[in-house]
Amino acid sequence: MRAAGFVLAGGRSSRMGRNKARLRVGSRLLVELVASQVAQVADSVTLIGRPEDFSDLAFPCLADLHPGLGPLAGLEAALASSGAEFNVVTSCDIPGIQADDLRRLLAICRQTQSRCALARDPSGRKHPLYAVYHQECLPVVKAALDAGRLRLLDLVEELRAVEVPIDSVLRNLNTPEDWAAWQAAQPA
Repeated sequence: MRAAGFVLAGGRSSRMGRNKARLRVGSRLLVELVASQVAQVADSVTLIGRPEDFSDLAFPCLADLHPGLGPLAGLEAALASSGAEFNVVTSCDIPGIQADDLRRLLAICRQTQSRCALARDPSGRKHPLYAVYHQECLPVVKAALDAGRLRLLDLVEELRAVEVPIDSVLRNLNTPEDWAAWQAAQPA
């Protein structure tokens, strides 16, 4: 198996005011747009979120093992369910994710034998949910959850993640204003 793919879609979307994974991008949902990029790199794609929210989609969906603890709990659910050595993990709210970048992350993670490789955009921002995690990360993730250390940036620091430069500045769609700005920037 090359890699397993996971799209985290379990957030409350409180700032957006509605489930951002289900925002429409043309004929597809935002989560489907992101998952289609992951599917080009991984042998399987699983959504991590509330299964009842995504039962109408073609992707299997698993619930967080620790609901309410944020993306770190989603990462735990992904790694705990995976039989793959390498796991491509993204967030559903980053529409700029590209399969070519994911391929590079996967290749670099393998070549360097790192536990994690993550994207760093031209602004210098690190993206721990545009990353590849080795299966060996699971005990570290569990320990962080048990200790209440929920920040993903702290986790990737602990994992000594390899930062892989990408060409595009990424934007998370967290608010209606983010969504409107992203839509306005799309070619007609």
